[in-house]
Parts: sequence; structure tokens; C-alpha cells
Amino acid sequence: MTSRYIAIDWGSTNLRAWLYEGDRCLESRQSEAGVTRLNGKSPQAVLAEVTENWREGTTPVVMAGMVGSNVGWKMAPYLPVPAHFDAIGQQLTSVGDNIWIIPGLCVSRDDNHNVMRGEETQLLGARTLSPSSVYVMPGTHCKWVQADTQQIHDFRTVMTGELHHLLLRHSLVGAGLPEQETSPEAFATGLERGLASPAVLPQLFEVRASHVLGNLPREQVSEFLSGLLIGAEVATLGEKFAGQQAITLVAGSSLAARYQQAFRAFGREAAVIEGDVAFQAGIRSIAHAVAN
Repeated sequence: MTSRYIAIDWGSTNLRAWLYEGDRCLESRQSEAGVTRLNGKSPQAVLAEVTENWREGTTPVVMAGMVGSNVGWKMAPYLPVPAHFDAIGQQLTSVGDNIWIIPGLCVSRDDNHNVMRGEETQLLGARTLSPSSVYVMPGTHCKWVQADTQQIHDFRTVMTGELHHLLLRHSLVGAGLPEQETSPEAFATGLERGLASPAVLPQLFEVRASHVLGNLPREQVSEFLSGLLIGAEVATLGEKFAGQQAITLVAGSSLAARYQQAFRAFGREAAVIEGDVAFQAGIRSIAHAVAN
């Protein structure tokens, strides 16, 4: 492999691409042609458009995310955990001339069935940039990962972000609400409630009742609900992972701040690394491994 390579984060709804020379990013591009939004184009055609003028001969392309799912370009097998970090870059799936897809990770036990795609690449970068025993990766489906310096031992998924969206947009909880506004106070109040009473199912209808009865401003329901759900998540999974000392949050600044607030209220501190920074560091390490 030459020192030039292309890194791709190809999800369900978006695609991001970076052209690298060694560790230096030469150019980046974005597209809304996620694997569920190809609009009749083949993945090969979309890749060619996004990387136009980037590939010199067989410049390597390393891709991660839903592109390797059963709705993507080609199914890249899941690696079962426990899995060594090094194994991720050693079991790539080829889909073309020097074009590779990174495998996902899975857990299949009686007490835990889980999968991830894309986050495993962030984990590779986070392990180098902010080593921890626990990695928390907030988002639509938040991942909680137990690991050491050599391998990933276990992980769980919490649908906090998706549940917030569904309740606010498609349930009675959010029906008829005005445009929502930012409210640190409402978030903190919900967070306190979620941390204190993490069994949230009986509390969800109370969110509606609270704004119907005038106890919660109707413009602040989203913030209160966000705090309630994040608090419940941290209380539930934080208890399970209580024996682990070091926690790293892998997320964008907005979500990271919310989870840091939750962890502090729970009595724990968490380091933060930007999700994009972790992803790019991880995919660079795989590209370098391919080169060697």
C-alpha cells in the first residue's frame, strides 16, 4: 500500500470520506448517499463519485459502518467478543480492488445479544487516545463497552436517543407540543429524577401529565425527557460497570456535556474524546495495518 489512502464512514443516511497521506488529511467530503439512500445507484457508483480524482491506480479504501451490514454493500461478518483490538484490522472484507470493509462486533449469550458497526473503529482510536476500562458512546443507540488495553470484553446498547425521538415525535408524550427550547434547568431536573428512579417506564406518562397540568413548561418537555432518559441510563449501566474505574466518553461536544453532567451527578468522572477524532484515528490504524 502507498502512503495515500481513503477512509470512509458510511452509515445508513450519510457518508463521510477523508483522503489521507500518512497521518495528514488532504481533503474531506460528505454525501447524503447513506446505504439506505442510494436512490437506485450502486455502492460502487456512489464510491466513485465521492472519491473522484482521489484514487491513483489502486489507492486503498477502508470503510466502516452500515456499509458492511445486510442492507449495505456486502455483509462483513461480526467478530464475537471477547475480541482483540488487533483482530479488527486483520479480518477485513474485500469488495473490490483494494477496497475493504471493517467488521462489526457482536455478543451472543443468554444474558446479552448485541451488535455494533462503526463504533468498533471509534474504539480503536479511543483506546490509543484515551485508554479506559469503560467506553461510553452516546448517540441514537448508546454503546457501553468494557475493555482493557488488549481486547474488548463485553458491550451493551441502550436506545436512549431513539427512545427520546420516538416519545417526543410519535407518542402521546409529545403530542401537540410547541417548538422546544433549550433549558439546562429542565434537563437537570429530569436528570435528577432519572438517576434517583431509573425504572422509567412508570414515569413516562407522568412527563405528559406534568406539562398538561402546568408543572412542566410545554417548551421544555424535550429537555426534561432527555435528562430523565440519560439519568436512567447512567444509573442503570453505571451500577453494572461500577467496578470499572476509568471511563471515556466518545461523542460530540453536545452529547458529551450531557453525559459528563450525568456522570458527575452519579459520582463519577469521565474523560471525553470527540467521536470523529476517535474514528479517524481508528481507521488510520487499520489502514496502516493493511500497509504492513
